[in-house]
Amino acid sequence: MKLDIIQSSAEEIELIDNKLGDYNKTQVQYTAKMDFLPLNFHIKDEQGSIIAGINALSCWQMLHISELYVDEYHRGKAIGSLLLNKVETEAKAIGATISHTDTFDWQAEGFYLKHGYEVFGVIDDCPKGHKRFFLKKYL
Repeated sequence: MKLDIIQSSAEEIELIDNKLGDYNKTQVQYTAKMDFLPLNFHIKDEQGSIIAGINALSCWQMLHISELYVDEYHRGKAIGSLLLNKVETEAKAIGATISHTDTFDWQAEGFYLKHGYEVFGVIDDCPKGHKRFFLKKYL
């Protein structure tokens, strides 16, 4: 059998995503309510500029934080903590029992550790000379 590996189009990406979703439904019970719920929040200053934001997804009683950003000028003022607490509270309210995220050594490892997260995995030299940390916290 001859097999070809081909760059996927947007439609093919969606098809593959749907096929994996169909398989996942055979392994994990889905409920009538939405299982994948985006939890995205941001903070604006007095001028209406976005100075911080958090992008996360709640699914299967898990919270996954994909991005947490605070403008450099506003760091150290507990703004990141406000956003993290908000998204964790929202996730717990809909049944999440654990949160997980990843960060690089130049980003927010200390921030997450301060908020009760623990490192459960590290990739060295990702990118070269740096580390990527995977963290979790039971909510």
